[in-house]
Amino acid sequence: MTNAEISVVITRDFTASIDAVWNMWTDPAKFGQWYGPNGMTIPVAEMDVTVGGIRKICMEMKMPERTMTMWFTGTYKEIVAPNRLAYSESMCDADGNLISPASMGMPEGTPEVTEVIVELQEVDGKTRMTMTHVGVPAGSPGEGGWNQAFDKLTALFG
Repeated sequence: MTNAEISVVITRDFTASIDAVWNMWTDPAKFGQWYGPNGMTIPVAEMDVTVGGIRKICMEMKMPERTMTMWFTGTYKEIVAPNRLAYSESMCDADGNLISPASMGMPEGTPEVTEVIVELQEVDGKTRMTMTHVGVPAGSPGEGGWNQAFDKLTALFG
């Protein structure tokens, strides 16, 4: 199976304008308000939202015995505001150097580079978002994390 055949696809409708949803994906301060699974915060969201621009995101969870930190980096591949956003995503260290997913306890065969594609359209006064994460299998913890993040995003729009 190729990465293109392994994908999480999630569609959500938001009671917000397409521009408001677009800004949640492209404004680092707004992105940090909702991104990540429950319990995770986003202490760093660096986003050069231009084609070829770099993004670097830190997800952090404070636990009684330690703080778990995960870093991700990628490059913006396609930007068609406010309808389509595509970027690569890889695990990295705090300096942005790529690291193996296996070194972070991810299952064997987890691809080192995945792609996130966000498509937005106006439908009946709402914004329909379809997010495809190519390289992450449906039913995986990655899909669960996205759904938790989108629940937080939904709550922000009331």
